[in-house]
Amino acid sequence: MSRLLCLIVLSLGLMQAASADENSDRMAAYLTTKFGLAKEKAQKISDAVQSAASKYSLPPALLLAIISIESRFKEKAKGSNGATGLMQVVPGAHRGLLRNVKDLTEPTANIDVGSAILYGYMRSANGDLNAALKSYGGSQAYAQKVSLRAGDFAALNTPQDAAQNADGQAGMCDAQSAAERCAVPGSWANAFTLPAINAAGLSGAVTPSPGIPLTSH
Repeated sequence: MSRLLCLIVLSLGLMQAASADENSDRMAAYLTTKFGLAKEKAQKISDAVQSAASKYSLPPALLLAIISIESRFKEKAKGSNGATGLMQVVPGAHRGLLRNVKDLTEPTANIDVGSAILYGYMRSANGDLNAALKSYGGSQAYAQKVSLRAGDFAALNTPQDAAQNADGQAGMCDAQSAAERCAVPGSWANAFTLPAINAAGLSGAVTPSPGIPLTSH
């Protein structure tokens, strides 16, 4: 019986890995076609987005929308206040998340840190994604822009992704009765599940500092 259970778990793991690879390949192809990225660069960004989305339970469409607005997929992009890389992370505001980061322009590191920052804002806002985006970008207009832009990437989700996001959204609405977060049925912007918090912090993920300043990233 235990051997059968192990085989079932292994099979499920392989299926999930295959699905993640398929999503990443589809994402890379879209970035190459839409934004003219070289295939290798598009694949690296796609893999990093897929990894961060899974790690922090964020929709890949959300991360892609932020990257497209912040840097238009230019990993060497520089902005005000030292904002760096694909997600325009401001090193001075998030030193705690950068202790082990040697190169913030490296796509995988930048996307992971940017996603951790956004997740930290979501925790501070009790799961309110709109408020988290306002903190990340500094304004309500930014949050609305990300919401609109994410629609361009929503088609990259598989039916399984959509079902999981819908389940997470329904659970959040039932549990929190947050009318403003559940007002738009099927809205991609609120389709995410908040990972369970354990004693260590973020389910083994990088733990955002409780003192993350609520300023733009």
